[in-house]
Amino acid sequence: MAEIVLGIGTSHSPLLTVPGGDWHNRAAADKQNPQLTLADGRALSYDELVAERGENYAEEATPENFVELSENSQAELNALKQAIAEARPDVVVIVGDDQAELYSPGNTPALGIFWGETITMHNYPTEQLPPWMKSMAEGYAMDAQHKFPGHPKLALDIIEGMMERGVDLAVCKDVPDPAKAGFGHAFGFPVRRLFGENEIPIIPLMLNTYFPPNILSADRCFDIGKMLREAIEASDTQLRVAVLASGGLSHFVVEEELDQTVMDGLADPEGKNLRSIPRKALREGSSEILNWVVTAGAVSHLPLDSAKYIPVRRTAAGTGIGLAFAVWR
Repeated sequence: MAEIVLGIGTSHSPLLTVPGGDWHNRAAADKQNPQLTLADGRALSYDELVAERGENYAEEATPENFVELSENSQAELNALKQAIAEARPDVVVIVGDDQAELYSPGNTPALGIFWGETITMHNYPTEQLPPWMKSMAEGYAMDAQHKFPGHPKLALDIIEGMMERGVDLAVCKDVPDPAKAGFGHAFGFPVRRLFGENEIPIIPLMLNTYFPPNILSADRCFDIGKMLREAIEASDTQLRVAVLASGGLSHFVVEEELDQTVMDGLADPEGKNLRSIPRKALREGSSEILNWVVTAGAVSHLPLDSAKYIPVRRTAAGTGIGLAFAVWR
């Protein structure tokens, strides 16, 4: 049987692909974002956020602090990279969200899996981008039509095993025209940043977290993670498998109470905290927390080895992201 030997959780923010000295570019974007979502489900403009919460984080939103936070974040990513190298997985199931990169918002399954030979990345036209955005595209493996190996045999076993357990899946097997649509940053970032020189086959498991109305609940996601593990363990392949959550936590306003609910729940094999997260808290970027919930369910048989939370407030009003990194083994 196949065996899950490692769980990994990582944010995939653009901040993790550029130096701290470039983080101010994302702060400028926050001030133009009309959909700064809060944990209570509301969406505010920057001016509305300031009017409601004030500007209490000016001392955090400084170039010097950005550089320090960037260095700390890269150290956490290095630790995840080392954990993968030590575990030597034969395949990595990446639980991520598609943001209109492979699917369109008008044709988005709640849950999909890729079972083809080759994962082809969608790419940005980078010629006219500023240098920091070119660095982001490279960090996401979206600067060209990069190709990564899949694992059709295990993917098919997962599909059949999850369908038998009552999880209805959409499936896809190829990328007909990567110039129009292909895999996105939720999958390219962990491969580019965490795999090093190792060419490890991946199986993309795609959640729709961004586009209502067919977004799964946190409770359902934890159960799906458990059934993902059962399907993997039922495979007759003798494979060492890692399951990796890509994305999150709260953004584009740092909602630390929500993030701490997630972090505090990662070690619980029953997923009580994670199951309790309400739908209204999981909008826009914060919806990627669902990728962590699925992964936590899949690796709930493994002890949580490490978990690090780094709140990054890019502006005085507290916009930014809750970066998170975790290892189960």
